[in-house]
Amino acid sequence: MQNLAHRLERLGTETAFSVAQAAAAWKAEGNPVYPFHLGDINIPTAGNIIEAMNRAIADGHTGYCPGPGIPQLREALADDIGSRRGITFSPDNVVVMTGGKPVITKFLQAVMNPGEEVLYPNPGFPIYESQIEYLGGTAVPYRYVPTESGFAIDLDQIRASITPNTTAIIYNDLQNPISAESTAAEREAVAQIAIEHDLWVLSDEAYFETRYEGVSSSIAALPGMAERTVILYTFSKKFAMTGSRLGCAVAPLQIAQVLSKLNTNDESCTTHYVQWAGIEALRGPQESVQGMLDVLRERRDAACELVNSIPGMRVAVPQSTFYLFPDVTSTMERMGYTAVGDFATAALQNTGVSFCTREHFGRRLPGEDRQYIRLAYSGIDLNDIRDGLGRLRQWIEAAS
Repeated sequence: MQNLAHRLERLGTETAFSVAQAAAAWKAEGNPVYPFHLGDINIPTAGNIIEAMNRAIADGHTGYCPGPGIPQLREALADDIGSRRGITFSPDNVVVMTGGKPVITKFLQAVMNPGEEVLYPNPGFPIYESQIEYLGGTAVPYRYVPTESGFAIDLDQIRASITPNTTAIIYNDLQNPISAESTAAEREAVAQIAIEHDLWVLSDEAYFETRYEGVSSSIAALPGMAERTVILYTFSKKFAMTGSRLGCAVAPLQIAQVLSKLNTNDESCTTHYVQWAGIEALRGPQESVQGMLDVLRERRDAACELVNSIPGMRVAVPQSTFYLFPDVTSTMERMGYTAVGDFATAALQNTGVSFCTREHFGRRLPGEDRQYIRLAYSGIDLNDIRDGLGRLRQWIEAAS
């Protein structure tokens, strides 16, 4: 039998989907399931965006189009992304892609040679680690430390991890899974590190506008950063367009040209008619965006209140994203669990509450002794949040 490529042994996956499979199997047996595991959105895409997509199909926009995206969408993205970050972008800086995830892979293909090191957040989106290693790089994790308001980057560890072989850092402000948001000082420190060591930066800004209080800022807007930073942008979160697969990279011209060539090699182009829907999303009415944020804020508040009422659990109230990352160490000790995966399985089977754990977001780091789970509230209605977390609390209270 023919052998498969050796590099496949280095390819990871988005492990939340494995949790989804377990939850689906449990539900198929007739059990209730409260799906806190997958960061999808159960709020429909706005009607005007759907109408624009259907109109584009009817108008014949169903064939090939330019690899970096249609000019009208690139212009709209340059205007919108730039104005919200206080940066002037040209449409030539924008490369449209099939969602935000391809930006990670193509950024690494553009700036990382095999054997070079890339810093990435851990816990963090698992595709970072997967793609660095798959493409032959060395994935170097940097950690977060708990604070009263959530988590902070361990800047000293980042500094100690940089070598002459380090070529880039992945920075995910408004972070999945832990909802961490950088202070201005932390963002400036990361920028200074990148400048001092001449690093490329991938700024994953998928949740830049999924926030309930405050104002988001981009590391690309800091002095000396626009020329070394690639912004990852996606329509998935802000516009509830996860299945439409539409996003872009905003990059220095040198990188944008490479990303365009990679598009041509990989997909030819992003789906033509979906790009016209993207224009409507950006240029059209924005009431649906605020309406979705209002729904998510209500879910966040209910989920935080319930989690903090569960014996042994603790979570800060995040100002952005749609994830909670509670510390469950004391809860597990009270119930006699030492492995967070066993705790998650027991929770599903006893309460129907399905969630990811810290282990789904990167390899545990040396000295890491606290236990965490991730609860996504974007795909579960308010009543089910209350019912599911209420059942979880009752189960834990009864056992302890």
